[in-house]
Amino acid sequence: MPSDAPSAGAPPRSRRGLPLLLGANAAANLGDGIAKVAFPLLAATVTRDPVLIAGLSAAQFLPWLLLAVLAGAMLDRIDRRKAIVVANAARAAAIGGMAVLVALGEASIWMVYVGAVVVGVAEVVADSAANVLVPSVVDKSGLSGASSKLQATEIIGQTFAGGPLGSLTFAVFAAFPFLLTSASFTIAAALMIALAGSFRPERPPADERPAAALRRDLGDGMRWLTREPTMWRLVIAAGGLALTSELAQAQLVLYALEDLSLTEAAFGVFGLAGGVGGLAGAAVASRLVERFRARYVLAGGMATSGLGFIAMGLTDNPVLGAVLFGLFAAAMVVANVLLATVRYRLVPEELLGRVLGVWRTVVWGMLPVGALLGGLLTTVLGTTSATFAFSGACQVALAVVTLIAATHLTRSKARARAAEPTDSADSEHGPTQDGTTRD
Repeated sequence: MPSDAPSAGAPPRSRRGLPLLLGANAAANLGDGIAKVAFPLLAATVTRDPVLIAGLSAAQFLPWLLLAVLAGAMLDRIDRRKAIVVANAARAAAIGGMAVLVALGEASIWMVYVGAVVVGVAEVVADSAANVLVPSVVDKSGLSGASSKLQATEIIGQTFAGGPLGSLTFAVFAAFPFLLTSASFTIAAALMIALAGSFRPERPPADERPAAALRRDLGDGMRWLTREPTMWRLVIAAGGLALTSELAQAQLVLYALEDLSLTEAAFGVFGLAGGVGGLAGAAVASRLVERFRARYVLAGGMATSGLGFIAMGLTDNPVLGAVLFGLFAAAMVVANVLLATVRYRLVPEELLGRVLGVWRTVVWGMLPVGALLGGLLTTVLGTTSATFAFSGACQVALAVVTLIAATHLTRSKARARAAEPTDSADSEHGPTQDGTTRD
């Protein structure tokens, strides 16, 4: 396990490190939030086909399925700060180009798709690099708190501020939110430039060709993950949660506009409820993670998010729907903070990029699959409300399965420890002696 101290040659952790990372992440997520509303609203002006709308969500997350593992391996070889700078600069340029095309009236569903894919490729690098940079700017004792803060910047940027800002500026003129998004990514790149030092992981000198060394790195990450039973089980659980929740989330714009009869401007305000709920989840997540057993926090978050979606599928009241969406968001944030904290504590820092790449490939790769299945499901069932209810029921079922599997793993570990001679036992509460989170 990596120690609290930085490795030789790494930049010293300073009080500016985490604030600059959080500031850059907040700016980038503000851009993401504006874009994630502006893209589907632009698409909805071209078509109301639920499959095409769901396909846009799939296009946005397709790069995660194809590139996350490769990006993770590269982030274990290059300066992670510079990777964030380059990726955000690329996103700023791509979205700026989109703004010009929209202003010229050249919008088409296929143009929207291409823009979403290009921005998604840069997002794979920027978001992965920001996550693996966390242990370099904060001590191990502050990982759960840093994870909560990182989640909070994502919620504030994407939902609390980005969503309403995207819908309101789109109502002014369609190119406006794309211009703001480009500016946000530019600010994010500038903040990371201000973070001094080198953040390239320490590695032994290699005598292999770059391609062979990269293949070996990918193999090392996969082997570590498959030999760590807690981690690969968490990957499966997180992938299942992404798949089942995206069945409905990809249909959120149609749910709001058609089932709840909201206007395009009100859609952003509706998303604000998700931001409030997400912030509430981020505020309590680190305390829940430190106080309760991990399996109960994870299963509880999954079950609560599922119940929120079931209830959303049963109501046509916009206010109640917004409150329930906030409940879903709070529960998802708690589950995500738990997953990130366990990942930071279990994975050696020099392998973090590769393991995160595999994680993101599975988890984020499930999002386009879930989005497409959700579009087809809405076509079959006839309403997005029915899709929300089905999605929620699947999440509740997943919570039960996850709890049973985690309990079985915990008992198996306890039997294995009992069969080995030892002078100490793991603590029943809080982190274990090796810094990992209890099951």
